[in-house]
Amino acid sequence: MYAEFTDNLVTGNEMIDSQHKELIEKINAVMESCEQSNDKSVAVKTLDYLEDYTNYHFSAEEQLQREIDYPGFQKHKEQHEIFKQTIADLQDMLQEEEGPSPAFVAKVQEKVIEWLYVHIQGFDRSVAEYKFMRENNERL
Repeated sequence: MYAEFTDNLVTGNEMIDSQHKELIEKINAVMESCEQSNDKSVAVKTLDYLEDYTNYHFSAEEQLQREIDYPGFQKHKEQHEIFKQTIADLQDMLQEEEGPSPAFVAKVQEKVIEWLYVHIQGFDRSVAEYKFMRENNERL
């Protein structure tokens, strides 16, 4: 199961949405590397690439939240830390195995793709809505 950026993942914030599309591309690259090759080094490289982009994205999102004084910042940041730990756990799993096993792929689907969908639809959408309301409160 590959990740897909669908309409129900749109937050309405251009920066967040474009970064989510890129993040989904990185997740799919991990999935593709597992399907196309049982080569551990390829899987490690694509997972490292996902980790780097995740850190970049979370940093940008957290900066936006600080700028708008988002009241749910701490809880949102805690969710980001959970995801970062998931990536670290996946890296450990790859190191312990010969290559990307079916269990590894299942874990990416469950702990990365499904988590991301829930996170975007809840946490990230509320940040975008809060930002929009702050910027347009005179119209309301």
